[in-house]
Amino acid sequence: MTSETSRFGFETRAIHAGQEPDPRTGAVIVPIYQTSTYAQDGVGGTREGDYEYSRTANPTRTALEQQLASLEGARHGLAFASGMAASDAVLRSVLRPGDHLVLGNDAYGGTFRLIDKVLSNWGIQYTVADLSDIDAVRAAVRPETKLVWCETPSNPLLGIADIPALAGVAHAANARLVVDNTFATPYLQTPLELGADVVVHSTTKYLGGHSDVVGGAVLTNEDELREQLFFLRNGAGAVPGAFDAWLTLRGIKTLAVRMERHCDNAERVAEALAAHPKVAEVYYPGLETHPGHEVAAKQMRRFGGMVSFRHADGEQAALDVAARTELFILAESLGGIESLIEHPGRMTHASVAGSMLQVPEDLLRLSIGIEDGRDLVEDLRTALG
Repeated sequence: MTSETSRFGFETRAIHAGQEPDPRTGAVIVPIYQTSTYAQDGVGGTREGDYEYSRTANPTRTALEQQLASLEGARHGLAFASGMAASDAVLRSVLRPGDHLVLGNDAYGGTFRLIDKVLSNWGIQYTVADLSDIDAVRAAVRPETKLVWCETPSNPLLGIADIPALAGVAHAANARLVVDNTFATPYLQTPLELGADVVVHSTTKYLGGHSDVVGGAVLTNEDELREQLFFLRNGAGAVPGAFDAWLTLRGIKTLAVRMERHCDNAERVAEALAAHPKVAEVYYPGLETHPGHEVAAKQMRRFGGMVSFRHADGEQAALDVAARTELFILAESLGGIESLIEHPGRMTHASVAGSMLQVPEDLLRLSIGIEDGRDLVEDLRTALG
């Protein structure tokens, strides 16, 4: 099956796109091509696939890229060593010194750190805006704006942005819209079909799905941008190894069934937290009280497996909950089969402390796993007291 969107459903493409049986042995699973180099037919003459050195291309990585492109409905997919490597490649390929970008006011701390602490030294300017407010985004755009960077749902406040509306604002300014689709995954949301120009993923999260691999990906329909990204990735060397690519391939095969369970459990947890007297606020787009609920319902299949909430008794009480859970493991990252709990202000989002993106001190973020949902609810109720 080719990498292009076809008549086949998502679940079928997740298992078959880019993953034909091995022509020599008939192996039904893509081999791990654990090799750094490839024999050539002559000086400068590569064999089928143009494989010459695994920093440039590797057959296992190619299969992953075709699989990802198919699921996101993209012509091109490129795999990277991490989600941050993927984000960095997009920013460095699109922006030049003096250019400007618009960033969401609740973006991931690592993305903010990259832009504020690294790219700003390179002459890149940015403006923070509430991406759920289209007028605010429009007001943030400048003549030198080349990019709008969006997460929807966002990390960690589960903010929702209207992708078609943002694309309209970006394109009117001759800028690109980049959507970090890590929280939603292509199973729940396909931003390119909604008008985005580029999609990025931390494949470490739901795509890998088992907390055993680190990786990233970029998807686009733009041929020239693909060539720029490919050149930069090869030149800078931010590539995943064959085994990492293979683990991600394997994880994606079960993405659809896992996401259904993640969503089932997240809905149960969000409703339980919303009714708990120790919880001041719950952030989950599946709740009708969420300000982005209607937009999310239009552009997402379901509402995802991430839930955040604020403790009514403040930061120390939130820290106590994180220390008391039994099934929810205190750890960073997200999207694995096991449930995780973390305190963004002191963990994943410590880098935004003191900035416009600072998160509430009493906030806890939950990555809802695929355990028995009743057990997860009881674990949180016990930890809350």
